[in-house]
Amino acid sequence: MFDVSLLQIEQWVADFLWPLFRVASFFMAIPMIGSNLVPGRIRLGLALLVTMLLVPVLPPMPAFDGFSLQSYLIIAQQILIGAAMGFMVQMLLQVFVIGGQLISTQMGLGFASVSDPVNGVAVVVLTQFYLQLTMLLFLAMNGHLVMIDALAQSFERMPVGLAGIDRSIFIEVVRSGGWMFASALLMSLPAITALLVINFAFGIITKAAPQLNIFAIGFPFTMLMGLLIAWVSLGGFLGQYLRIATEALERVGQLFAGG
Repeated sequence: MFDVSLLQIEQWVADFLWPLFRVASFFMAIPMIGSNLVPGRIRLGLALLVTMLLVPVLPPMPAFDGFSLQSYLIIAQQILIGAAMGFMVQMLLQVFVIGGQLISTQMGLGFASVSDPVNGVAVVVLTQFYLQLTMLLFLAMNGHLVMIDALAQSFERMPVGLAGIDRSIFIEVVRSGGWMFASALLMSLPAITALLVINFAFGIITKAAPQLNIFAIGFPFTMLMGLLIAWVSLGGFLGQYLRIATEALERVGQLFAGG
């Protein structure tokens, strides 16, 4: 007969649960899949499926002791690693969200906000357009598959267990926020510069002809020119996305997958 002890069954369950915490937290934090539009059952089912595919090829798991403090620390660690990886992908989308916000504020559309069904918050119209375009490009270029591959490789770089994990990785994740704001500024800099020149020209006109109502003339003209600049800049949007996405995925690979 097939003789299996209770300790072996507990260890088998642990071999499946340790990776599941990391995978599930990753799918809860990653864009699109972790959004409010995807039900929690679907995210949990996807996490279970991916975990079942990963378990046979993962390194050996630590011994299981459900009532020890070490087990709870490992669970918290796996949740933190998965959420950090999803947070890094969120930064990729937030680059264009912040860039669109900067452009909209400069052109006078900062007050025109719509509800974002993905994140459940109100964002400006131009930001919503950039966000939808970025998500479509991310899926079209198999960015989700790249992230799942990085998640699988993270078990080699950061194995399950309290030992052997470089805690400076999480510090680098926090420092990546500076990269996010710098990339957003670089992405929106051409449009902001052009709109700044237009506002500077209106300032000179106001100084030369104070009798003109510059608010009645300048505001519609600035908004119209802002829309024109945003339309013209779409020709280089793909190049900007490729550059920013490459940097973001390289950061994820270097921090979590050892690539």
